[in-house]
This record gives sequence, structure tokens and C-alpha cells, in this order.
Amino acid sequence: MSTASADERAAGLPVVVREIEEFAGTTGWDQPPRMFALVPTRELLAAEPNLAEQLDPESVFTPIAQDELPAQDLAEALARISWPEQVAGCALVQEIVVLPPEAEDELPGDGEAAQAAAAEHPDRQEARLVAGVLREGGEACVMRLRNTGEDSDTGEDQGELLQDTSLAPNLLHALRETFA
Repeated sequence: MSTASADERAAGLPVVVREIEEFAGTTGWDQPPRMFALVPTRELLAAEPNLAEQLDPESVFTPIAQDELPAQDLAEALARISWPEQVAGCALVQEIVVLPPEAEDELPGDGEAAQAAAAEHPDRQEARLVAGVLREGGEACVMRLRNTGEDSDTGEDQGELLQDTSLAPNLLHALRETFA
């Protein structure tokens, strides 16, 4: 089995980030942050052939869930993470509060006070953010807005899905630092 080319890996990252968001959606909302190691599927199958029935050999990466992370000390937790060389990338799922730009300008400068104000703001929107990076470079982000309509209580929560690396530049930087 050959390893994926750089172009295949770059194209595979947004795919696996969306798959992680879909997986996270199966557990519902109000979940703690969670990291995923991104391992090249071909290499994983070469090392663990008994996983062949569980993995899609066409997938460039297989996400491997790690322990939950503390939401309060996320930056500190990320600063302590390092990966073995077999891990080609990582992704983080976290729930966030999104505010319109004019509301962000009104927030206090203190981090904790700003978080508290954002959580109570009448124009807030909850979202699930998944950000992923590759050790060799490459990044991807998706964000699913939480549906606040009638369907949100029935498990039919398929709010709008946005995909753009500009959604979380600071988080992407912190994730890249886990490979430094």
C-alpha cells in the first residue's frame, strides 16, 4: 500500500473535517471539546489489517477520537498536546457562541467577562466548530449553526453548515502548534 500524495492529503482534510462534524452531530449538542488524531488510512490498515472491515480504504484519513478536553482551559490543554509521527494531523470539535460583528464590538475586553456577555447576548447563535490541520501544512474548518426552531428538540437539527478556514484562525494556529 502506498501513502497518499500531498495533493490527496490536502483534498482529504476538508472531507475528514466534515465527517468529524457529522459524527459529533450524532451525540447531540452540549458536548465538551474533543480532539481527533488524523491518521493516514492506508498506513493504519498496513499496521492493523484486522481493521479492514471497519475502515473505508478510500478515505485518506481515519479520525481517532481522543479524550475530551476541558472547555475552561482549552488553550492550556492544547499547549500540552504533542503527537507521535504516525499522526498526520489533528482536528478539534468544540461548541461556540457566534455573535454578529456589531455585538462583538460591545463585548468587554476581559476574556471571562466577554464569554459571559456573549453567552447571554440576545443575538447569539450557538454553533459546532470543527477545525483541522495537517502536520505538513493544510487546514480546514466547518461550522454548523445550531437550529433553534421546532426541529431542534426532535433531533432533526441540521442547521446551516459553513466551511471556510477564516472561521477560526487562532484555533488553527493553536492546533498547528501541537506539531511544533
